Amino acid sequence: MLALEVREMGIKFHLHHEVEQTLTETVIDLLSWRARKKKTKTAVTNEEFWPVRNISFSVRPGESVGVIGKNGAGKSTLLQVLTGIYKPDEGTVVRHGNIGLLQLGTGFHPELTGRDNIYLNGAILGLSRKEIDSVYRAIIDFSELHDFIDTPLRNYSSGMVSRLGFSIAINIRPDILLIDEVLSVGDEGFQRKCSEKIEELRGAGRTIVFVSHSMDQVVQLCERAICLDHGRILFDGSSTEASKYYLDLIERESV
Repeated sequence: MLALEVREMGIKFHLHHEVEQTLTETVIDLLSWRARKKKTKTAVTNEEFWPVRNISFSVRPGESVGVIGKNGAGKSTLLQVLTGIYKPDEGTVVRHGNIGLLQLGTGFHPELTGRDNIYLNGAILGLSRKEIDSVYRAIIDFSELHDFIDTPLRNYSSGMVSRLGFSIAINIRPDILLIDEVLSVGDEGFQRKCSEKIEELRGAGRTIVFVSHSMDQVVQLCERAICLDHGRILFDGSSTEASKYYLDLIERESV
């Protein structure tokens, strides 16, 4: 049985554009009978945008897969579809096992304390209060936020939010862990600590999908990687070869 199976998947957004009249058009309308009939100064157009489309791949249980690509390639959108935040407009996504999404700020409320956000985030991920209670101390210990846990999240730095999010995600021990760029946030010591924890999860047979701009981290943590560009898969193979493909692509486009 596969951990994740994606078949010809696509998701569609609707972009709304408002086009303002020029000054000349406005003056002409005001001086003509059309001004009495015109109800708006703007023209609204709708445009379909597919951040990812015709995506097909599968992930085996215990496999670690990197997702790489330029900004806007569709990486984060893909993760949000995999976790169920977005429903695909075409194709299918099949998951086997519970999912944890590690994405900076996802599932957090800035006005709530760190403690309250642990319970909120756990509830969003489907845990009961008793289940959250059982991992609460481990979450705080790993995040090293003991002195700030009763402080509203709006007063946290991005690195502190990252610590809390990572600690929640790894301590609920999901079957499939989706990670979006979080390892690039925080100091070097915490990044190393996170990498070691991911290695531990890999050793325990957890499935990991890891989005990153760091080719070194992708090669280190993943045996396989997928390269996205404009919402489509250009390459799917070993992380070393995928990294080389992506860097070559960047170089060709910069010429």
